[in-house]
Amino acid sequence: MFYPVILAGGSGSRLWPQSRHLNPKQFLPLVDPEVSMLQSTVGRLTGCTFGSPIVICNEEHRFLAAEQLRHLKGIHAHILLEPQGRNTAPAVALAALHALEFEDDPTLLVLPADHFIGDVSAFHSSLAEAEQLADNGKLVTFGIVPTYAETGYGYLKCGERSTNGSYLLDQFAEKPDRQHAEEFVSKGGYYWNSGMFMFKARRYLAELDVHAPAIASACRASMASARKDLDFVRIGVDAFVGCKSDSIDYAVMEHTQDAVVLPLKAGWSDIGSWSALWDIGEKDSANNVVVGDVVTEASKNSYISANHRLVATLGVDNLIIVETKDAVLVAQKDCVQDVKRIVAQLEEKGRQEHLEHREVYRPWGVYDSIDQGPRYQVKRITVNPGAKLSVQKHHHRAEHWIVVSGTAQVTNGEDTYLVTENQSTYIPIGQIHALENPGVIPLELIEVQSGSYLGEDDIVRFEDKYGRVKG
Repeated sequence: MFYPVILAGGSGSRLWPQSRHLNPKQFLPLVDPEVSMLQSTVGRLTGCTFGSPIVICNEEHRFLAAEQLRHLKGIHAHILLEPQGRNTAPAVALAALHALEFEDDPTLLVLPADHFIGDVSAFHSSLAEAEQLADNGKLVTFGIVPTYAETGYGYLKCGERSTNGSYLLDQFAEKPDRQHAEEFVSKGGYYWNSGMFMFKARRYLAELDVHAPAIASACRASMASARKDLDFVRIGVDAFVGCKSDSIDYAVMEHTQDAVVLPLKAGWSDIGSWSALWDIGEKDSANNVVVGDVVTEASKNSYISANHRLVATLGVDNLIIVETKDAVLVAQKDCVQDVKRIVAQLEEKGRQEHLEHREVYRPWGVYDSIDQGPRYQVKRITVNPGAKLSVQKHHHRAEHWIVVSGTAQVTNGEDTYLVTENQSTYIPIGQIHALENPGVIPLELIEVQSGSYLGEDDIVRFEDKYGRVKG
């Protein structure tokens, strides 16, 4: 048996405008419209014998992770919250220390949360081989058999053949230019670096003690001061923020004498760009991958995604077109590795489109900002059954709530009352208030805000069932 360690940090900026800082690619249904990348990562382990997954994510994404994992039947995940991202070596150390709390020396399977694997059966076979290697004290990394000269991946250079079809790890190679990528593939002995690993928890920590003792020490101190909060384990902040940022590759794997590469041929992709989604997508007769409400004419070799309205193309070739409620990307397929430059521009200009979608998920539900002006904003709010927004007030805005469907229980100052379909209520500036869905169906309402300042930071919370009240 092994324990999956799911690395769910990262921003996925090359998949903008779908992937945003507050809702990045690992939480999006990019391949399967029914499940997110995180859910797929756990789901493809079905058929293996594994323990409770340990998911490591950022504080900002904690409720997204918890809600998505809650929908996986029979899965009880442990969610570790990093105060700040420090790359994979510290993240896996935290998971290893946590796993030791419920087994003496568990086997860990480290998986990024945002990968695609087409041949799950072949993947499971490799996991079984890797478990045997891990039981023998090896630190296994999965090397993807390259199918072409890819410049967007790092490479693993292998040494002599070892046991169970594995190879000794010689060295890591950073993402190469075109010439070096072609040389790697033509020479043989090079594999794409998948970022997936398997090893014993104590074996990994022992190697970390030797090769990166400062990281090991900081992680032990952080876990010693960790605390449980709802579904989460909050890592000790003071010890962790001083931890060095480093990857497993450079902190451990390139130094240890027991690193091995297990070749994997299973239709793998890291879904690191829009062209990767085109590569794995089902194509029409013109070699297009179309998602959503799309009409094409004399268009070919393109990825076209319409999320909220009709997208029509005429005479285009080799393009990436992605439509969302508040942004549209049009790019040459060969340029998609540079989408992050657009994201950087948005950040420099102080815009919000790189941070979050028009639809924003909260632990109680979701809201969609459907219209706004200088002194007003209109939102469509959906509150899940049994959920409750925090008891709060605003210094700069008043709110009108109109119930579209369901029943709202409203606290408005000293009064608490029900508001049903086609009814409304008014919350004055400065009034302490709360909104709750006491029913068994989603509550949908329209909120009209008016005032001199409408930012989300004009919220003073007094009580909150999701632990968002600051002490």
